[in-house]
Amino acid sequence: MGKKKQKGQEGLQSRFQKIAPDVKLGKGVQIHNFVNLYGCEIGDRTKIGSFVEIQKGVRVGQNCKISSHSFICEGVSIDDEVFVGHHVVFINDRYPKATTDDGQLQTEQDWVVMPTYVGRSASIGSGAVILSGLEIGEGSMIGAGSVVVKNVRPYVIVAGNPARVLRRMPKTGK
Repeated sequence: MGKKKQKGQEGLQSRFQKIAPDVKLGKGVQIHNFVNLYGCEIGDRTKIGSFVEIQKGVRVGQNCKISSHSFICEGVSIDDEVFVGHHVVFINDRYPKATTDDGQLQTEQDWVVMPTYVGRSASIGSGAVILSGLEIGEGSMIGAGSVVVKNVRPYVIVAGNPARVLRRMPKTGK
């Protein structure tokens, strides 16, 4: 016997999610409540946890898991099968400022997005901060709480602040 919708529940999903009409969602995407998506592309079968924001121009591949409270800003590209832990933050501006030299609030024309790429099957631990303009290699693993300030080679484990290589991993990713 299937579940019945209780009276008044029809609009709950839209009340607790902000998904702009320009978002491209693949097949079987799962999105939890309190999510803000705009101008991005989410691949098939990807799961997005609560309290996640994914900004314009971001591409998230297939079969990814984006855990709760994560922030994925403009300029980030995430390949297939990537795990993003809870409260991961990506940065896209190396020298952020609120105002221009003449004291006006900055606009999009006043700074340059620094693109970041996360390779296939990479895992990013909870609380990690990924600075702008970096490449996270295929099959790599970033330890929880790490601050990644330079590129991460494929199939390595990095951790710390700043993140340093701890060891290499076999190419199976296990």
